[in-house]
Amino acid sequence: MIKHATILALVLSASACAHRQAGEPLDNAFHGASTSNNAAVMSGERDYAIQLAQRFADEVPTTINFAFDDARLDGEARAVLDRQATWIKQFPEVRFRVFGHTDSVGSTGYNKSLGQRRARAAVNYLVGRGINRRRLEAVVSYGETQPLILTESRERRNRRTVTEVSGFMKRHPSVLDGKYAQIIYRDYVASAVAPSTLTSEQSLSSGLE
Repeated sequence: MIKHATILALVLSASACAHRQAGEPLDNAFHGASTSNNAAVMSGERDYAIQLAQRFADEVPTTINFAFDDARLDGEARAVLDRQATWIKQFPEVRFRVFGHTDSVGSTGYNKSLGQRRARAAVNYLVGRGINRRRLEAVVSYGETQPLILTESRERRNRRTVTEVSGFMKRHPSVLDGKYAQIIYRDYVASAVAPSTLTSEQSLSSGLE
């Protein structure tokens, strides 16, 4: 039995490799994102992304909260997202990801769906403030799996979305030129006001929502 299992494993391994040519880049299907990760490390992109993520967290509130069993944005949440939009618009080379969370009340499946709706609400609001949808890389729901406060009861601080820097826009001229440091140290004008009307950037993304 052991011998047969070993032979089967070798056959499956050879079969997987047979579809790839020698020297072919690694990809997600076989070894994760090894090639892209190594390139990011060698170019300094990953370190710069980490620095920029820290700067975003230091300069702008990254978290908004929600009422119980609700994905609607209240006035406080909209004010925070306005500040996020203002910051994001001054760094057009950067991508972001929004994570949705819930408290522990309710089923796992329902809470994952609720976290998704909360993340989408935040993303849609940012798009409405002129952020290109393509820069909001993904909407992710952790549901109840990553609480800030360990409790089985209702907890507003656990009912949240968190916006984070996820990387750089690969086709942006500054990124193509490898000018990561210039992006990191660009002045952020905290007094800038996010526009309330649609912008050309948003109109380009209207078909991507």
